[in-house]
Amino acid sequence: MFKKLINYCKESYEELVHKVSWPTGSELYGHAVAVLCASLLIALVVFAMDSVFKAIMGFVYPN
Repeated sequence: MFKKLINYCKESYEELVHKVSWPTGSELYGHAVAVLCASLLIALVVFAMDSVFKAIMGFVYPN
């Protein structure tokens, strides 16, 4: 069992070092900006939906 664990760790290391293609700094930056923009857009959409729903509920159930 211990031998299998060591073999698994060695194979994982070899795959990460030699077979995985890591993104460059500019690619990583571009993807991070895209995720940030998408997150902000989704947050704005949720905020707008919440505001509209609040206004409708304020009209239906006035204080």
